[in-house]
Amino acid sequence: MKLGVLDYGAGNLRSVLNAFEAIGAHANLVTRPEDFDTIDVLVFPGQGAFGDSVRILNETGLWEPLKSWLKAGKPYLGICLGYQLLFESSEESPGVVGLGVVPGKVRRFDPASGLKIPHMGWNVANWEAGQSAVWNGLPNPTHVYFVHSYYPEVQDESLALCRTDYGVGFISGIAKKNLVAVQFHPEKSQEAGLTLLRNALKVLEAKD
Repeated sequence: MKLGVLDYGAGNLRSVLNAFEAIGAHANLVTRPEDFDTIDVLVFPGQGAFGDSVRILNETGLWEPLKSWLKAGKPYLGICLGYQLLFESSEESPGVVGLGVVPGKVRRFDPASGLKIPHMGWNVANWEAGQSAVWNGLPNPTHVYFVHSYYPEVQDESLALCRTDYGVGFISGIAKKNLVAVQFHPEKSQEAGLTLLRNALKVLEAKD
């Protein structure tokens, strides 16, 4: 299995690469459209603004191959921004169209809640029983690390992998055939995060 981590020039990917090395899964960076042809599983981690990220991916020629990868149903692991961009749009960047793989919109946390924005630090992921292959070996709930000001409003509840509350309840991860995506950062979530990465790769590698 060849693992590729999407690099569009934003954010530090070293911690993600190190996390995969820690579980014995070497990953190469995907920096050019032709790199998609050399991998089996695509990982899209990231931090940054929704709109800026779409613009950069278009400028680097990575947007269309990314869309094609997802349209073909090839194995995909999304982290933080790599989760949010799966949706149709975001309140962070009005008018910018996302990948549209998952029905729904990315919303901003309500400042009127009195909670600090961004949502930063440890919170719990409450796992869905039907997605146990992804969280095998982890307690339910599991403490994981978040850094975000926006959260996806998922229309299809059946996709839910886990749920989190931060002033509002939201689906903090989804899973379906050949796709796992989470709002939190497994690479910053210590041993629990490494276990989740191991499980996610096993699920994405599984053959019918």
